Amino acid sequence: MSAVLLIAIKEVKQRILNRSFIVMLFLVPTMILSMVYFLVKAADEGKKNVHVLIADPGNILQGVISSKDASNVNYSFVSDYLEIEEFKIGKRYQEYDVLLEVNEKVLNNKKVFVFHRDFLSNNIQGSIRYTFERRVEEVLISEFSDLSIDEFRQLKQPLNVDFRSIDNPTNSSSNKAGWVGYFFGMVIMLVTLFYGLSILRGIAREKADRVVEVVVSIVRPYQLMLGKIIGIGTAAIIQIGFWVLFVFLGLYALQDILFSDFFIDASLTASQVSEGANEILQSEFNRIRNNEMIHLIYDRIDLALMLPFFFVFFLATYLFYGALFSLIGAAMGSEGDGQLFILPTVFLVLFTIIAGYFMLNNPESQLFVYGQFIPFTLPMFVMIKLSMGYAVGSGYLIWISLLIMIFSIILMLWIAGRIFKVSLLSYGHRLTLRGLFKWFLSK
Repeated sequence: MSAVLLIAIKEVKQRILNRSFIVMLFLVPTMILSMVYFLVKAADEGKKNVHVLIADPGNILQGVISSKDASNVNYSFVSDYLEIEEFKIGKRYQEYDVLLEVNEKVLNNKKVFVFHRDFLSNNIQGSIRYTFERRVEEVLISEFSDLSIDEFRQLKQPLNVDFRSIDNPTNSSSNKAGWVGYFFGMVIMLVTLFYGLSILRGIAREKADRVVEVVVSIVRPYQLMLGKIIGIGTAAIIQIGFWVLFVFLGLYALQDILFSDFFIDASLTASQVSEGANEILQSEFNRIRNNEMIHLIYDRIDLALMLPFFFVFFLATYLFYGALFSLIGAAMGSEGDGQLFILPTVFLVLFTIIAGYFMLNNPESQLFVYGQFIPFTLPMFVMIKLSMGYAVGSGYLIWISLLIMIFSIILMLWIAGRIFKVSLLSYGHRLTLRGLFKWFLSK
């Protein structure tokens, strides 16, 4: 075991002292934070001048929406029910960008639906929400002339305004949380591929330079294989750990500096104020924090759950593919040999990434049902499903996937160890499946 440790330390030092390793420590998280910034800004760059049609069959608003017209939002009324499809394709309604449905229960349940054609900017959504909420309060106050404290608090409850696209009025295909899992899964697969190829190239180069002949005279081939896998894997963990820390700190910095408009000062929300004032603050908080990317990044991502599983499945995936790449590197007859096995492995990683994208749109497909139990694809599928949330009573599936991955690692390390031991000092041959099978059966 000391030999394995020495080899691992050598591999770690060789990589973390490399200039490209240090550059990537800062370049990758900087790119991620830059993408977060531009995605947040893009999510707030919707249509800024809109014409809103209010369907008010009960004449609750009495044809009045605001005493002061907004310069970028115009309102019109129709005193009848209006179907979504009719609004979507009807010629007489094409001039309207937004349909706001006012049902007869709005005064009690404080809920309306706002259907939009194009994406609305955060300011437009906030303006519509604020204007409609104020008008509903005016209607309520006119109906209740003798207000008790309880009635006043009821009036000050935040209004639940649900913005939905006319192409998806039920919000049934919302998969934004799944993109978080897809990102984590893609990081697992791409970083594993990068460091797996590093294992392969390192072994192939040392074999071509005949360095392994000296090394195996001191340590056993299996120890050399484990040392390289552990050492390069440790460097990968250090790099990813730094990325996560850098991104965490960056997100907090962005929240305080560039995204402060989407957050209420914590000192206000934490102060001892009246219950009514707290309700007002909460209402304002819900209004200004209406950016989908802000909500996704700062609210919907359960990092306390995602990150531990991310590191566990990254480590498992790396060990599995690392054993496979070390097997190919040792079995290559020359440094340029082995393309027959390298390309299919790379294509398998790319297929997993592409399949994960399709799973986002159809998470209940048969591809997912089986893919979450196949070691080559399960890291991606498990991370996506974890971010979307397992159905009640099916959380045990993630542990089944993990057990399958552990068993696959043990099997792959055993197979790779047998082939590595026999093929490491073989030269001048062409790598074939028959040759691999022959080496595997050798004692």
